[in-house]
Amino acid sequence: MFSHIMLGADDMEKSRKFYDAIMEVLGHKPGFMDDKGRCFYMEKSGIFSLSVPINGEPASGGNGSTIGFVAENPETIDKWHEVGLANGGTTLEDPPGVREGAGGKLYLAYLRDPSGNKICALHRLA
Repeated sequence: MFSHIMLGADDMEKSRKFYDAIMEVLGHKPGFMDDKGRCFYMEKSGIFSLSVPINGEPASGGNGSTIGFVAENPETIDKWHEVGLANGGTTLEDPPGVREGAGGKLYLAYLRDPSGNKICALHRLA
């Protein structure tokens, strides 16, 4: 459904350190920088990227926005959350765990990245 997602980052070094760490937990390679100072994580299924906002304004987390990453199992999500906190992320909402709703039974965790973007790791439970 999506070709790519790009999030704003105020401090590319802090953001890259954070995302390299959490993406590794999910089985992805470290990001690479292009000649414009943007960081890219490329997979066959799509591209996740970071950029200092081109308008010169500070990056900001979109109110009501969340970017979700697929995780293989609950243990991976727990590790993702732990590593995210250790690398500049902040926790929000409930601790990692099971949530039930219209989408079924999910195991998930939420973090804010160093620029305030809200992200989630999610595993659908059977």
